Amino acid sequence: MTKKVCLITGSTLGGAEYVAEHLQQVLETQQISTALLHGPDFAEVADENLWLIVTSTHGAGELPDNLKPLFDEISAQKPDLSHLRFAVIGLGNSDYDTFCNAVNIVQECLTQQSAVQICDPLKIDVLAVDDQEQYAENWIPTFLSHL
Repeated sequence: MTKKVCLITGSTLGGAEYVAEHLQQVLETQQISTALLHGPDFAEVADENLWLIVTSTHGAGELPDNLKPLFDEISAQKPDLSHLRFAVIGLGNSDYDTFCNAVNIVQECLTQQSAVQICDPLKIDVLAVDDQEQYAENWIPTFLSHL
């Protein structure tokens, strides 16, 4: 059985999209098939079994505008997500007390619907990490070891 990772991005300025696009290439070099969706609706990802969510934190610790509808839909519909395994990468600015809070929103929303988080999230401080794509790539073995 081929492993497939559904990469879901939430981005305001594009940083999370760049990281996800880089990780898509990294995963595919390891013979892992991927789907990359920027701000999908639930119907587009409902049948996927493994999500890797890459999101920035927007405003006062919120999900980016292109990702918020997906999680609003999950919160409203409360689907059974017990088939779903997931991990989260967050990009944020540690100057804010809501640093990477979008990660917390994603984790809470999905685990409330019985999805299983397979590893600790990666939180990238954009002030401290110059090469976010490489930083995330260095974390991928941790993610893969939990599959």
